[in-house]
Parts: sequence; C-alpha cells; structure tokens
Amino acid sequence: MPHLPTLYAIDFGTSNSLLAAASRDRLFDPVPLDPDAADPTVLRSILCFLDAGGAYIGAEALRRYIEHGAEGRLLRSIKHHLGSRSFRGTIIRGRMVTPEELVGALLRQMRVRADAHFGTEVRRVLLGRPVHFDGDDDAFAEERLRKAAEHAGFEEVHFLPEPVAAARAFGAASSREELALIGDFGGGTSDFTVLRVGPRPLERKDVLAVGGVAVAGDALDASLMRAQVARHFGAEVQYRTPFGKNVLTMPRGIVQLLCSPAHLSMLQRRDVATFLADVRQWSLGDEDQQRIDQLNALVEETQGFQLFEAIERAKRELSEKVKAEIVFSHPVIQVREPVTRAGFEDASRSEVDAILRCLEETVSASGVALADIGVVCCTGGTAKVPRIANEIRRRLPAARMEQFKSFHSVVEGLAQEAQAIERA
Repeated sequence: MPHLPTLYAIDFGTSNSLLAAASRDRLFDPVPLDPDAADPTVLRSILCFLDAGGAYIGAEALRRYIEHGAEGRLLRSIKHHLGSRSFRGTIIRGRMVTPEELVGALLRQMRVRADAHFGTEVRRVLLGRPVHFDGDDDAFAEERLRKAAEHAGFEEVHFLPEPVAAARAFGAASSREELALIGDFGGGTSDFTVLRVGPRPLERKDVLAVGGVAVAGDALDASLMRAQVARHFGAEVQYRTPFGKNVLTMPRGIVQLLCSPAHLSMLQRRDVATFLADVRQWSLGDEDQQRIDQLNALVEETQGFQLFEAIERAKRELSEKVKAEIVFSHPVIQVREPVTRAGFEDASRSEVDAILRCLEETVSASGVALADIGVVCCTGGTAKVPRIANEIRRRLPAARMEQFKSFHSVVEGLAQEAQAIERA
C-alpha cells in the first residue's frame, strides 16, 4: 500500500542509531525509536543485558542498568567489533554472544519498534556502512553486519556508504552547481565525499571520490583517557615479579584496552583479572595498589561507560572553552582531572592528523584541487573540535563552511536511496 513503507533505512552508528523508511511513492520521516531520549528519533547505540534477564537499548538500557544496581552488562560502541577477527564474542549470562548477535539484538528492537510505529511488518533494509570499518577486513565486517541484520529478522539487506548517503541529503538541498566536500564524523569513523551538486537530483556519476578512516570521536576520547585519566587506573604502575630484578610497567596491551570505549570490557577476561591481581601484589607502592583497586572496581562494576561519558562531556566542553574538568565519582573511584584545549590537542595530534590526511587523500583521489571545492558541509560533533575545524578552513580557504543541522543527514540520505531502490 502506498501509505506504508516497504524498505527501512538504518543509520547504525557507533554512538547513535536512526531509522527512516521509504516506499516507491513516499519518504517517511525518522521513527521515534526512543521515547526516553531528548530527541526520540536518535537512539543511543547502547545495549544492556541484565543478570535477571531481558535486553534493553538506548536510554532505557542505561536506566535499567542503574536501577538494577549495575548487575548486568552495559555495552557501547559495539560497531567497533564488527571488523575485528580476534573478537569472537563476549560472555553474557554464561553464554558466548557473538558480535553478530549483539548488533542483531539492537537492530531487531529497532525493527520491531518501527513496525509498531507504522502498523506493518518490513523485512527489507538498506544499511549505511562506513567507507572503512574499524578493524582488519572491510568485507569481513560488512558480512558480519549482514548477518546481524538477518539475526534481526531482515530477509533482504542492502548497503550504502554513509558519506554517500550524507552527500545525497546535502545534494537534495543544494541551490547552485558547485563542488562539495562532505565530512561525516561519527563515533568510530570519519568519512569524506567529494561530489558535484546542483539544483537537480544527485546521480552516482556526481560522486567523484569517497574516503574514510577508522578514527573519530571514540579515538579522541581515548586520547584524553590515555593522556590524563588512565594513570588513575594503573597505567603507570610499577612492579617487580618474585625473584625478578627489573622494574616493569603495565603492559601496553592492557593500557590499550583500558583506553578504548569499545574494548574496556575485555579486561573482564579471567586471565587478565588474574594478571592484575598479581600486579597488585607485586606493585612497589601503596599508591600503585590503590590505582589497581580502582581499575578492578572500574572493570568488575562495569563503570567504563560512565567514565567515558565524563571524558566525552569534557571533550565537548573544550570545543567551547579552553579549560574543562573530567569528574567521575564512585564509592571506590574518585577522578577529578583538569584538562585544557592545548593539552587535548597535543594528546590527540596523531588521531587528528590521520583524519586530515584522509580528507586530503580523498580530495586528491577525486581529481580536483582543494582550491576548487566551493562548499564544505560536515555532520557529527567531532567536526566541531577546534583544531579539526580550523585545519579544514586552512586547507579550503575559498570554500563556504556549512554544518548539517542535525544527526539526521545520513538517515535521510539513506531513505532517498531506499526510494530509488524501490523505483528501480
């Protein structure tokens, strides 16, 4: 029926997820998936599995987790795991749950809520995907995402690069013929598209180049964690093994897991817990033991989500101010760490350089010069990080700078592509 959707368009993001829809004759606005959210159409990509049973998503996941005294698993940034061959799953309620099942659980609830909203059942989906997933193998990650969609009950699955979807949304609103650069900054990836836009429908030949790098908001949070916060959790602990002569420091692999919003939960592994207990015993001072205790509390009481929320709040504040403070309080953990914009820029230099290098490589691959770009339009909070915004302006001084007005640009572009699929 023309008044009902036939194909869902899903922007499954590292931080947030949205769903719109299309039929041959109509585009449908993004669905209010999360009644508890400030914007109900923007669903936080959070999963909660309570020990008592049940799986919850979005704002309800965090609320239920807190109400039940943190007795369960709270997972964020699960999109990160799709491209990692080494990550085969995590133990939840005594059972190994694969990445496909984790992502599928979130997509299933999105589908069910959309079906209830429209009063129909849709089993076909167009999923946005980054240009390059975070991990080892893009084809492997896309196949995992396809299987996750099948776990969610979708029987037909299509994909479209997220920056192309954002470009489609921008092109639909363009009033002049010009070259544009679209920057889509998410939690896990930063993607770029160079295209020709004008007061006409966007065609595939208008997309001149697409590029992406698996560095974005989460990586910037990790840089702040590594530089300013990780020492509170034993990153700089010193210890000596029994009968050993050398003074050792926390292994780099442990610190990397600690500093990753997506991978911190992996410190719950039994072998890691045993190692940390040994490090506490072998540490050279009371302060080091206290910091290992804070790390154990962070991991065992699954407080990583709340800690990285505090770090992200400070990062956002540094986009407006030159100073901020990371504040995190827990019965066993107390962190009050002042941060400065200059310190953040120094800590995140390699991550920001990787993003800017990807921008330059994408423009180079398009066959046009940086000076030929007439307009730059960005989406995502990372685009507001002062050094990124300033460096983009410096590289493209002749271009107008525009900002997408909301989180909806990618999902709206996906819906337009979904309609094109239905009309083909």
